[in-house]
Amino acid sequence: MKLVSYVKEDNEQLAILENGRLYDTDELHPSLPSNMKMFLDYWDDVLPRAQSALKRIQEGSVEYKGVPFEDQELMAPVPFPRSVRDGYAFRQHVATARRNRHAEMPPEFDQFPVFYFTNHTSVTGAGEITCMPDHLIKLDFELECAIVICRSGRNIRAKDADKYIGGYMIMNDFSARFLQAQEMKLHLGPAKGKDFATAFGPYLVTRDELEKYKTKSPAGHNGNAYSLSMKAFVNGIQVSEGNFKDMNWTFAEIIERASYGVQLSPGDVIGSGTVGTGCFLEINGTNKLNDPTIAEQWLESGDIVTLQIDGLGKLENEIVEDPDHFSILNQQH
Repeated sequence: MKLVSYVKEDNEQLAILENGRLYDTDELHPSLPSNMKMFLDYWDDVLPRAQSALKRIQEGSVEYKGVPFEDQELMAPVPFPRSVRDGYAFRQHVATARRNRHAEMPPEFDQFPVFYFTNHTSVTGAGEITCMPDHLIKLDFELECAIVICRSGRNIRAKDADKYIGGYMIMNDFSARFLQAQEMKLHLGPAKGKDFATAFGPYLVTRDELEKYKTKSPAGHNGNAYSLSMKAFVNGIQVSEGNFKDMNWTFAEIIERASYGVQLSPGDVIGSGTVGTGCFLEINGTNKLNDPTIAEQWLESGDIVTLQIDGLGKLENEIVEDPDHFSILNQQH
């Protein structure tokens, strides 16, 4: 099932996507929530009803015809997450980025999965990403996948963790690399380099829809893995390609660490981290190693960034410069 949050009469509306049309959940059944938060909060009760409604749509027994998906203003599938954690699960990305700056690969990468918290109030869906001038200094995309938690749990073991995953969606962890590099010299962050925008979309795909993509987990690891091609395009030109199956730490293992001594709740979102080749920071670094004279590429105002993952759709964002030209660089006090 594909769940979409979109704007209807200036309000959030939850819908099921089928054959290019959106069917509002509360129109399909009066007991189905009209927003994603309530759907996640009552997941075990409402999911079977939604699946039954989807079946009736597929059978053609629903009189309600819905609205065209392409004509709607999309929100993030989970517009108001309780929290957003982002992982660091693809070894290729980590190792290549560190090699490019002549840093050793930390052995701890293979010992436990790590994550950081980002700003859950700066979440957006497809559409414009408004950036301050300082964000546009080495602005980067990051090609990722994300999950949303659908059941409460604490001290969740990896072997049990997949049942806490409501669904999967594309994630673009926009990164202001100049600000990020500045602040992380102080061994804190990323903060201002990351907190201005994180895009999710175009819809949340429930686990059952990905069964056909399931593959073996990495050797010695627990949890579901899926073979999903991941691609990124800037202004229609492909710049990145990887595969979801190459996560060295599974989402189940990240959930185990995240929930250690901590309650996870419906609406918590967790990102995978960047797939190998999945950002300009990595791509530019590799290109510079091969040819020090080559020009770096970063996102600019007006650029269109498109992320595409098999089974999860396509997420498109346009970079827009904020008219307020205030800068926080070189502040004097």
